[in-house]
Amino acid sequence: MATTAGAAGQRAHGTYNLAPDRTERILGVLAIVLLGFVLVALAKGHADWHRLPAVLWVHLATMIATLVLTPLILWHPRGTRRHRVLGYAWVAALGLTALDSFALQLTRPGHFSLIHILSVVVLCLLPALVITARRHDHRRHRRIVRGLTIGALLTAGFFTFPFHRLLGTWLFG
Repeated sequence: MATTAGAAGQRAHGTYNLAPDRTERILGVLAIVLLGFVLVALAKGHADWHRLPAVLWVHLATMIATLVLTPLILWHPRGTRRHRVLGYAWVAALGLTALDSFALQLTRPGHFSLIHILSVVVLCLLPALVITARRHDHRRHRRIVRGLTIGALLTAGFFTFPFHRLLGTWLFG
């Protein structure tokens, strides 16, 4: 008897569809687009690289790693060793990005922003992400991944370009 895909990845006989869906394909594309903007901004700002503190380079490196890993994880089969390894690397990179946002604030005291609230949320959600994966709670794991990708990666990444922030100044200046 064949199973048919139903709403939210649920199949008729109760097994959860682990294949990438349209939302995950779009999120992967958006991560690549954001990565492109970041790389172009970095290339255009190369004359100022020597002025950047090491903490900012750590932040950029972990953010770039997260952006590179996102489509690799979202577009490929789940439940494999590769998915787990890349997933742990994604969690580590995103966690370091969030932690480093506080270290960045120390270079400019008094400059906490809404992004720092997001960093706290990220640091709270990352353990839940790992726990849901280890418990095979696919629905909750998928929701957390999507939330982190949309909120912490894409939205926060977008807001690094306007308001006279470094990447925006390099990209548009």
